[in-house]
Amino acid sequence: MIVSCLAISVIAFAQEETVDAKANTILQALTKKTKSYKSIKAEFTVTTYGRDKKPTDSQNGSLTVKGGKYRLDIKNQLVICDSTTTWTFLKDANEVQINTVDPSEKSAITPSNIFTIYESGFKNHFESESKVGNANVAVIDLYPKHPEKEKYHTLKLSVDKDKSQIIEVQAMMKDGTMLTYTIRSFSTNTDLPATTFKFDKKDYPGVEVEDLRN
Repeated sequence: MIVSCLAISVIAFAQEETVDAKANTILQALTKKTKSYKSIKAEFTVTTYGRDKKPTDSQNGSLTVKGGKYRLDIKNQLVICDSTTTWTFLKDANEVQINTVDPSEKSAITPSNIFTIYESGFKNHFESESKVGNANVAVIDLYPKHPEKEKYHTLKLSVDKDKSQIIEVQAMMKDGTMLTYTIRSFSTNTDLPATTFKFDKKDYPGVEVEDLRN
């Protein structure tokens, strides 16, 4: 009986190692490809789901990323970050809030790390692989190593294996809700003007500035 239990444990462990090795191989290829880009421009849809798994809100947006810099334009907000300072422009209020980037939020989902968040701070597990249209899509679960610090318990990455490109990120929240980021278009190595990652209040007549930096 003991021998049988040990055998089952060894087989289960070996299977787990194989599954995680597969996830690691996909993520390593994804990292290599993503780091080869000088910049990324993407159009996306973010959808919020309630505890009943029904969508409660959906918004389209655009995102430009270069290193730790990003420019996010979605619905009533424009968020610009030069890697040290973040400007959040509230369109309806014609107000901009200025904050210092918090380096402690490395594992939080932000525009600057949506394509690289998986690189550290997570355990991973290969979930499945399927054909979606012409794409071979792998789904990988990510579990934060310090779950007490996060609002979510699992991230699900859907990766186009042939392109080594993320096509969807699902954040499974601890309160039972879910956020889904679906990439609708993806382009790389675009020439970007220096003004892309700076907020110039001269471009926004009458804007109210609220500087929240310490």
